[in-house]
Amino acid sequence: MSISNDSIRAVLGTDIDPYLGIDLVKAGAVKDIKIDDSEVRVQIELGMPAAVYGPELAARLQAKLAPVAGGRRVRIEVDSKIQTHAVQQGVKPLQSIRNTIAIASGKGGVGKSTTAVNLALALQREGASVGVLDADIYGPSQPLMLGCQGAPEITDAKRIVPMQSFGIQSISIGNLIDEETPMIWRGPMATGALQQLLNDTDWQPLDYLVIDLPPGTGDIQLTLCQQIPLSGAVIVTTPQDIALLDARRGLKMFEKVGVPVLGIVENMSTHICGKCGHEEHIFGAGGGARMADQYGVDLLGSLPLDIRIREGVDHGRPTVMAEPDSAIAHNYIEIARKVTGKLARRAKDFTAKFPRIVVENK
Repeated sequence: MSISNDSIRAVLGTDIDPYLGIDLVKAGAVKDIKIDDSEVRVQIELGMPAAVYGPELAARLQAKLAPVAGGRRVRIEVDSKIQTHAVQQGVKPLQSIRNTIAIASGKGGVGKSTTAVNLALALQREGASVGVLDADIYGPSQPLMLGCQGAPEITDAKRIVPMQSFGIQSISIGNLIDEETPMIWRGPMATGALQQLLNDTDWQPLDYLVIDLPPGTGDIQLTLCQQIPLSGAVIVTTPQDIALLDARRGLKMFEKVGVPVLGIVENMSTHICGKCGHEEHIFGAGGGARMADQYGVDLLGSLPLDIRIREGVDHGRPTVMAEPDSAIAHNYIEIARKVTGKLARRAKDFTAKFPRIVVENK
C-alpha cells in the first residue's frame, strides 16, 4: 500500500484532541513522521503534561493509523514540552515559574480551595512540577487540605522554603501564623503580605503555580490580579443563581485586567446520596453551562457534592490523592487536562530567550 507523510498527516488531521480543541497537526504537535518498510513512527510533542494522557493518546492514534499503515507497525511517541505563557500586560512572569493559574470565585463557600488543591494534584499526577500559593489571606485553608501545617524553614538568605506534600510545593499565610489568629489587615497590608509570600518563597522550578485567590471581586482581589503575574484563570461556581451572579463579576474582573479565563468549573453540580446513590440537583441544574455559553468560555467540568470530597480535604488527603482511580478523581483530572490544553494554545512568553543588554560607561 502506498503511504506517505502527507497521508499520515491527513489521518492525524481528522483526530480532534479533546483537550486542545483542535487536531494535533493544526496545533503544531506533530514534530516528526518517519516511514520505512516495517514501521511508521510519529513523534508528538504536547504543550501540556501528559504522563497519564500520553499513553491514552498513543493508543488512540495507533488505532487510527493502523488501517492506512500498509501492514507496518505503528509507533507513537508522545512527549511534553511545557512553555512559559504570556501574562497580563505590564506584569513580568516569575523567573522560576513557567505558568500561574488563578482559581477564583465570586463568593465564598463554592468549593474554590478544594477545587484548587485537587487540580494541583491532578497536574502533578500528569507529570508536571506544581506549586500551590494560598492567596486567601483572611481564610487560609491549604495547610489543612494538603496536610502540611506548621512553620516553614527560612534560609540564611531570608527566603521561605516552601512546604512539601504529595510532591507539591506550597506556602500559605496559615503556615506563618497561629491557625486561630484572626487576620484583620486592611487591603494594602493583605496585598503586601501576598506579594511577599509569592516573591520571598524559594520556589524550585515549577511548570504551574496554582494560586488559590480569596473569594470576591473587591479592591483586594482586583489589586492582586493587577500585580500578580497570571497566565490564566479558572472560575469556580455552583449552579445556584446567586453564585452565578457573583461568578459573572469574577469573570468580568479578569477581563478588565487582561487575564484570560480558561473556563468555568461547576462545583456541587449534583448531590449523591451516600446510602442509596440517588442523585439530585439541589442547587439547580445547568447554570454553569448557561454562563459558559453566555460569555463564550468553556465549561471545563462539573463536580458532585459528595461527602468523600469534604472528608478528603478535612483529613489532609484530597480526593485525587486518596482515591486516584475514583470517578471524582477522574473528573478533576479531566478538568486539569482541559485547563492545560487551553493554556498550551495561548501566546507564549519569549522574554527569557532575549539577550540581556547591558550599557556600561567606560
